[in-house]
Amino acid sequence: MPQNNNTRLPSATRSTTTPLEAAIVVTICFGLSIVTSVQAVAGGFRANGEFSDTNLLWLMGTEFVLGGAALAFLRLRGFAIALLAPTPSVRGGLAGIGLFFAAWLVGWLLVAPFATLAAGQAEQPIDRMVAEANLSLPVIVATALVNGAFEEVFLLGFLARALRGFGLAIALGVPTLVRLSYHLYQGPLGALWVFAVGLVFALYYARTVQLWPVVFAHVLWDIVPFVFRDS
Repeated sequence: MPQNNNTRLPSATRSTTTPLEAAIVVTICFGLSIVTSVQAVAGGFRANGEFSDTNLLWLMGTEFVLGGAALAFLRLRGFAIALLAPTPSVRGGLAGIGLFFAAWLVGWLLVAPFATLAAGQAEQPIDRMVAEANLSLPVIVATALVNGAFEEVFLLGFLARALRGFGLAIALGVPTLVRLSYHLYQGPLGALWVFAVGLVFALYYARTVQLWPVVFAHVLWDIVPFVFRDS
């Protein structure tokens, strides 16, 4: 039977997006996290949850489901989802280590003055959560790998790349603000750290369009605080 050319799906070669499409992907991937983060702030961080193996395993499962849903949506919309896949390499890993330290330095320089002002005040929520965490190393590493890939694939691989047609400020600013919005539960200083790190990651990606170093730096960022918390 002859094919009707008017009913063909769009070719999966598009690498730009529309504001509505970007908003849908953000809602799928980060909507729930944004809501719970804002609720934590509104509640004075009293019901801020905890880091445990069970919670992190739940997080991994959730990110697999949400990531799959977002990729399915983008594929149906004709987006070239192959562009979103990080390509691991030794060189990229080394770049990721350098990026991790660069982001840490920028974050420290930004947060240090405010940390001095906050000295003697209540402990920051993220400090308490890390100190009280009851985690096994395999779960920490597994979660860091999944979470690092999930966040950077959709924040930078999709949003920063696909919004570049709207200008550099939008391509950098939107992913950074989305990242900040679902980390508000960490408290003022924690959120400031996230803002600094997210901006460094976004600037690096905008310059290189290399996703693996950013993913690897994020993985390190998720592992190091727990491994060296008692040092």
